[in-house]
Amino acid sequence: MPLDLGMYDSRADYKSEKQCQKTSFAFYQAVRDLLPVWVLEDMRTMEVFHWEDDGRACAYSPSEALLYALVHDHQQYARYLLNRFSVQALEMPSRSFRCCQASTTPHLTIAVRYNRVSILKMILDSTKDFTESEKQNYLNRHGCVHIDGSETALHLACDLVRPECLILLLGHGACPYVTDRAGNNPLDCLLNQICQSELDMRRKHVCLGYLILFMPKLRFQMRSQLQNNSVLWRSLIGEQAFCWLAGISPPSLFVQAMQKLTQTIPTEQLDALPDFLRPPDFRLNQAHDDTE
Repeated sequence: MPLDLGMYDSRADYKSEKQCQKTSFAFYQAVRDLLPVWVLEDMRTMEVFHWEDDGRACAYSPSEALLYALVHDHQQYARYLLNRFSVQALEMPSRSFRCCQASTTPHLTIAVRYNRVSILKMILDSTKDFTESEKQNYLNRHGCVHIDGSETALHLACDLVRPECLILLLGHGACPYVTDRAGNNPLDCLLNQICQSELDMRRKHVCLGYLILFMPKLRFQMRSQLQNNSVLWRSLIGEQAFCWLAGISPPSLFVQAMQKLTQTIPTEQLDALPDFLRPPDFRLNQAHDDTE
């Protein structure tokens, strides 16, 4: 059985920094090697300590263990931590796991950065235990200014062109209008990615389709750039998407109907969306869009 918190706190006082480094690396290897959950939990609660900057030896918290599970895609361990500890697993990790004091809870951004779609869904499902204000604060929280440029997880999903992560975040209530320090919202970030390179253009178009579906009011900073360079943007995103984003014409009746659907469908039914709304099958220029 796990030791009492007070017991292993007193044991931690006698741990040297070198011992902590060894046990920390052992835990890292154990998660990387996808060892069974019970082995990892025995290590976390009874054997493993890490060294804090202020000279304290500390046991890993569920939140810190979840970071390891995310990096190594240990889905069973992530599921256990989120089911067993719920909100506690999503709390702020200790200072040694953060870039600076201004860093915020990193689980969402780590999930997006490593494209851990399955664990991201588990995390988002766990936010059902939050109040609505807590959930919005968590989903739309800005990341570290040094590492993430003060972006939210939604910005990062657009920067890295992660359509699967993007639809999960949007479907669970992440705000598509939230801005970073430069005033850019996720749509601005995605458009920047589209104009910088033709790589992954199909996935970029999928992301653009998702954003349009969850943005009934197409507000973004780059609209004037689209209007001033219409030839380029028509070639990059297609005539219909250009007209919608440039404000020349409203989205088709089909797209407006789908926007209404995305506002009403329960998040637990997100996986049941029609195939044309799921990556990588979405198209901005489907035959449906021609019906007005």
